[in-house]
Amino acid sequence: MNIVVKARHMDTTEALRKYVESKVSRLPRFYDNVQSIEVILDMEADRPVVEIVAQASRKHTFVGTHRGENMYACVDECLDKVVEQLRRHKDKVRDRQGPGLNDTMGTSAS
Repeated sequence: MNIVVKARHMDTTEALRKYVESKVSRLPRFYDNVQSIEVILDMEADRPVVEIVAQASRKHTFVGTHRGENMYACVDECLDKVVEQLRRHKDKVRDRQGPGLNDTMGTSAS
């Protein structure tokens, strides 16, 4: 998995960069097919803005953006948005695959 952290209109500290990378590296836990993640840290009108773009297999793109007062809190909130998108997508993919083994075997407590 490829992780890229970019900064616009600001300089990032090493601590912030490591924090972002450690948080974002956990995204494949929610959906295995995540191939690359781009994190854009920005300052607009002295307010931090974080955008996370996750590319998955089959041209699926998941984007989360958050504006706030604290850069670390923005990263967490933005990550929550992307995680929710990944969970919903995984549920859709799982539901399309049909019934599981236990459903087809007719296990009943008779």
